[in-house]
Amino acid sequence: MDPSQDFKSTQENIQKALVTTTRLTNQVAAEDLNFQRTSNPDVEEQLDDTSSRLLGLATSLLASASKGTDLKAPELEDGDDVDVHWTRIVDVIDTLLEKADMCLDEYTGMIKRKAAPTEQSGPAAKKPRSTMLENSMRHANVMKPQNAFDVKPNNLSTSPWKPLLTKKPHAHVPHKQSLQTFTDENQATQYKHPYEAEILQLQYPEAVFQAKEPIKYQPVQTTSATFVNTFEGVLAMLEELKGATEIAIDTEHHDYRTYGGLLSLMQISTREKDWIVDTLQPWRRKLEVLNEVFADPNIIKVLHGAYMDIIWLQRDCGLYIVGLFDTFEAAVALGYPGRSLAYLLKRFVDFDADKKYQLADWRLRPIPEEMFYYARSDTHYLLYIYDMMRNELLEQSTEASGQNLVRQVLEKSKETSLRRHESFAYDAEGGQGPFGWYNLLIKQSAGRFSKEEFAVLRAVHKWRDETARREDESALYVMSNSTLFDLVRRTPPDPKALHSLLGTASHIAKREAFNLFQIISKAKAEGVHGPSVTEVIRRHTPSTIGIGEVAKTVFPQLKGDDVGVTDIKDLVSHTSKLWGNVPVSSRWEKPQATIPRATHFELPWARFVKSSKFLEEPVTQPRAPVAQEEAFISLAEPEKPQVVDDEFTLKNGPKRKAPEVESESESESEADETPYRPEPSSGASANGEEIAVPDDSDEEEKQRKAKKATKKAQKQARKAALKEKLRNNRKEAKRAKKEGLPEAAPAPKKRGGADEDEEAFDYSKAKSVLKSARATNGAPQSAKFNPYGMTADGPRPARKMHGEKPGKSATFRK
Repeated sequence: MDPSQDFKSTQENIQKALVTTTRLTNQVAAEDLNFQRTSNPDVEEQLDDTSSRLLGLATSLLASASKGTDLKAPELEDGDDVDVHWTRIVDVIDTLLEKADMCLDEYTGMIKRKAAPTEQSGPAAKKPRSTMLENSMRHANVMKPQNAFDVKPNNLSTSPWKPLLTKKPHAHVPHKQSLQTFTDENQATQYKHPYEAEILQLQYPEAVFQAKEPIKYQPVQTTSATFVNTFEGVLAMLEELKGATEIAIDTEHHDYRTYGGLLSLMQISTREKDWIVDTLQPWRRKLEVLNEVFADPNIIKVLHGAYMDIIWLQRDCGLYIVGLFDTFEAAVALGYPGRSLAYLLKRFVDFDADKKYQLADWRLRPIPEEMFYYARSDTHYLLYIYDMMRNELLEQSTEASGQNLVRQVLEKSKETSLRRHESFAYDAEGGQGPFGWYNLLIKQSAGRFSKEEFAVLRAVHKWRDETARREDESALYVMSNSTLFDLVRRTPPDPKALHSLLGTASHIAKREAFNLFQIISKAKAEGVHGPSVTEVIRRHTPSTIGIGEVAKTVFPQLKGDDVGVTDIKDLVSHTSKLWGNVPVSSRWEKPQATIPRATHFELPWARFVKSSKFLEEPVTQPRAPVAQEEAFISLAEPEKPQVVDDEFTLKNGPKRKAPEVESESESESEADETPYRPEPSSGASANGEEIAVPDDSDEEEKQRKAKKATKKAQKQARKAALKEKLRNNRKEAKRAKKEGLPEAAPAPKKRGGADEDEEAFDYSKAKSVLKSARATNGAPQSAKFNPYGMTADGPRPARKMHGEKPGKSATFRK
C-alpha cells in the first residue's frame, strides 16, 4: 500500500474513533450517574469497573507520555486524584502536545531532523551513547553569549526593524533606494525586502532545467568538516564558495534563554567540503560579507524548509538568499508522503534520522563531538538529494500535460526567500501578535474565566512579556504557560501562596513574587468592571460576515469572480415547512379583508353541538336572550374577531350544583325543603368556563323533582328509625342498670350522629404524637441503616467524600 494512503486511512480511523468517543462521553455526562449508582447495584458495579479501567488507562498514558522528560506522572487511584493532581496532568499533556507539534513540523518539513547514518547500509553511522539527551546538553548552564556581542539585541525598541545591510552586492537597485518603508495591513510601518527586486527578476541558471547524472557525496569517513570561529576563517571559506555552482545551507537556532532568539550555528557544504560556522561570535555582524555568495543569482542555494532560516539569517547576520531551491517545496510538488529532511535522507541515502539532538542547546562551546557530527550530516548529503529530486521533477514535468514542476518549485522558493523579519510591539489591550495573549487564550479554551480572572491573565501576561524583554529571556523561561493559567485559576491570597505556586523553574518570577502579587491584586480589583472573555472574542470576530463569506474562507475555490454566492436573504424562507402557509412571523402576515356584516362563522365546538341530540338543526329564530343563544353567532361589527382559547364546560340545561354525598346524620333543617329554583342562565358562567345549552323539554324537570322528593322521604324515614333504635337502647341500658344485669353492647355510632350522651374526646389525656417513643413491645430493635457500611447481602456501600472541594456541596449530621 502507498504510504500516503496508509497514513490517510489511519488518520480517518483515528478521527472516527475520536468522534465516537466524544459523543459517548457527552451522552454519559448528560445522565444522572449518581442516581443510577444508588438505585441500581448492577449499574454501580459496572460504573466502578469502568472507572477503574479508565483511571488505569489514564495513568498508563500519562506515564508513557512523561518518559524522556523531567516530569513525574501522577497515579490516579480514584476520581478525586484527577482534581488533586490536575496541575501535573496539565504539565504532562503540554509536553505531549509540544512533541506532537514538533512531529507535525517535521512531517511538513518546517523542522529538519538529522541523524548519523546507520551501519547496515549506506554510510557508516555513529551510534548514540544513549537514547536520551542529557539535561546538561538540553538546557546548558552557560553565560549568555549575547552579552558579549558588539551590537547587543534591543528588545524594548518600538521602531520598525531596519535591515542590517551596510552594502549590497549583486544589486539591481542601489542599496539606499532599496531601504524603503511601507504600511502593512495592520497599519504598521515596515521596511521592504532589500533584495525584493533582485529576487522577482531572478532568472535561474540553465543547469537547473537540465537532467544530469547525480554527483555522489563524499564519504564521511574520509572527509572532515571545518569549524569556523574567526573572521579570517570566514574570508577563506568565502573564496572557496565563490567557485561553486551549488551550495547547501542549514542553521541551528536557540530561543529558550533569549527573547528574540539566537542563530547559534550555520552549516555550509559544497560538493567537496563542509564548514560549521560559529554565529555566536561578537563579530557576527561581519558575516554580512557572505552576501557575495548568498546573493549571487548564478549560485544555487539549496535549503530544506527554509521558511524560518531566511528570517534568522536576516535578523542576526544581515544575510539574504537569492537563487533558493527549497527541497521541501520539491517534495510537495512530487507528492511524497513525507516531506521532512529525515524522510529525504532515508529515501535517497538510506540515512536513518536520530531525534536525540533536536532540542539540544546549540550555545554550547566547545561543541560536543556528537552534536558536531549531527550538524554536519544535515548539509553533507543535501546536494546529492537536490540532484535526484531535480531529475525527478524534470521527468514528471515531461510526462505531465504542459506542467513544469521545476518552475513551480522555483516560484515557491522565491516566495520563501522574500520573507522579511519584522518586530512586533506588545498589544496589551487586544492581545494580538505572536507574543500576545489572545491566541494563548483560544488554545487553552479559557472561555469560562470570570472578569476578575481574565483581568489577572492579561496583567500577568503583560508582566511576563515586559520581564522577558528586560532580562532578554524567553517568556516561557520567566513563567510557563501552565503556571500562568494556574495562577489565574487559583488567584493566591498572599505573596507566600504565590511563591509556592510558581514552581522550581520560575527563578525570575520567584524573585519578583512580591511585585507580581501587587499586580495581581490590582488587576483583580479593576477586573470587576472590565471586559469579559466573551466580549473580547466577539470584538475580534466579524459580526456582519455572511454565509457566502464563510464559505469563501473555508473553500478557496469559491473566491473566483465567476462563482456567485447566494445572499443570506435568499436563504430565509417565509413559509414554514411544518405549518404550510401559516405566517412564520407577524411581519409577513398579509392583512385580512374586512369581514362584512351579518357574516356567520362557527366556533370550534359548533360541530360537537350539532352532533348532539339537543340540537338537530340550526335555529333560525331572531336574536334571543343569552340563555337561548344559538350555536351560530352573528357578527354585528366589522372588526377582526378575537377567539379566546379558554377552557369551557358544556352542560345540558341550566346550571345546577354538583351532587353531594348524603350524610345519615344530617338534621332535618339541613334538608332542602324549598322548591327547586333554577338559576337564571346567561349562556356562560361568570368566569367564562360554563356555557348553557337551551332545553325545551319539561318532562326531565318533573322527573328530577319526583326523584328528589322520593329521596327526601327515604332519608327522613331512615333518620326516624335510627332515633327510635337509639331511644330503645338507652331504655334497655337503664332497665339493666336498675336490675343489676350486664349492659348490652352499645350500637355502633354513626359519624356525625345526633347522640347527645356521647362522651367527648379528652385531648389532655391523649399521647403525644410528635414526641412519642416508638413502641417496641419487647421486640428487639433493628439497627439503623448505614449507607457507608458493608453488608453481607446488600449492595456495595456508598463512597465517602475525602473532603470539601470548591463548588461542591456536602451534608452534615448533628
